[in-house]
Amino acid sequence: MASTHLCHQISRPPPGRTVSFRRLTAAKPPGISLPTYKHVGNNRSLAVRTQTHLKWALRLSMVDQSPPTSTIDMKQLVNFLYDDLPHLFDDQGIDRTAYDDQVKFRDPITKHDSIGGYLFNISLLKNLFRPDFQLHWVKQTGTYEITSRWTMVMSFILLPWKPELVFTGTSVMGINPATGKFCSHLDFWDSIQKNDYFSLEGLWDVIKQLRIYKTPDLETPKYQILKRTANYEVRKYSPFIVVETNGDKLSGSSGFNDVAGYIFGKNSAMEKIPMTTPVFTQAFDADKSKVSIQVVLPLEKEMSSLPDPDQEDISLRKVEGGIAAVSKFSGKPMEDVVQEKEKVLRSNLIRDGLKPKMGCLLARYNDPGRTWSFIMERSTNMAGGVFAGLVP
Repeated sequence: MASTHLCHQISRPPPGRTVSFRRLTAAKPPGISLPTYKHVGNNRSLAVRTQTHLKWALRLSMVDQSPPTSTIDMKQLVNFLYDDLPHLFDDQGIDRTAYDDQVKFRDPITKHDSIGGYLFNISLLKNLFRPDFQLHWVKQTGTYEITSRWTMVMSFILLPWKPELVFTGTSVMGINPATGKFCSHLDFWDSIQKNDYFSLEGLWDVIKQLRIYKTPDLETPKYQILKRTANYEVRKYSPFIVVETNGDKLSGSSGFNDVAGYIFGKNSAMEKIPMTTPVFTQAFDADKSKVSIQVVLPLEKEMSSLPDPDQEDISLRKVEGGIAAVSKFSGKPMEDVVQEKEKVLRSNLIRDGLKPKMGCLLARYNDPGRTWSFIMERSTNMAGGVFAGLVP
């Protein structure tokens, strides 16, 4: 029984202190580091960098970044947001007293210029989409500016198939030096390039995610989406266990009956184990000469409690989780299609300053014998050290 790590560790900003508006917090949760943000020119412009070769320039007339010296404690505001932002869409809600009455909100498809409009937008999202808001980090990025990174997963409940929408990005919040309150909130999405209001690219990004997209209703490895771009997702996986044997190629099905037989009772205890998804085929080297086919075991299973395989060429392995970049696609996964998808994914990652590891995985959400009508996703493991410094 072997153990595999997908990455090493994710760098985190230093721990914070307490803050007071309406609530106090003992310490902020661990975050995930991202490239720094660079100010350009005088007090009227800001360049936001989220990828090595991507910059957004935004005119900021709502926040003066170089006014006379103020006594505002920016560290306290940073820690206040660590405590307050996770309540955006729960019953407690954010502390509205921390915001100016004329707070300005902008994202690619929405704008409001008052605290009433700001709170209305939050309420609308809460009631229509049931958002799961995940805060990664908060840091000061200007004299009177704080930036946060987040993931928001939503389900549009008005459509019968309840499509899942995922957005990741940053929020740049300006502070009024006269009041010490937040006077602006600007959202930038990782999935589009044109983030200025009104963005047709942003609207199309929403519409595309409303399509019918289903995978089998079976247990699957747990993961958190750290970043969603137009071409791939960056995910952080929790540990899981696989039963595996040798395969022939990434798109092949050789060995599937053997690993499937293990969960159907062909093991030392003749124990039947519930089905999960997906089926993985993994290449461990650049020329894909060594391939394994894997079935994921239920998450509650422990290595010590699993029965031994009946066949010598079948083994159990714990995958320790970590970071993976994933490109989703549908259709029949012919070998040339899979290899081209991998090539494009690697090219996108390198373009964005990321360093993929050798090898790749193909994940299939039906068994390999039914390749005509299923949805797949392919993931390439990321080098932990380099990845942690570049991707949120």
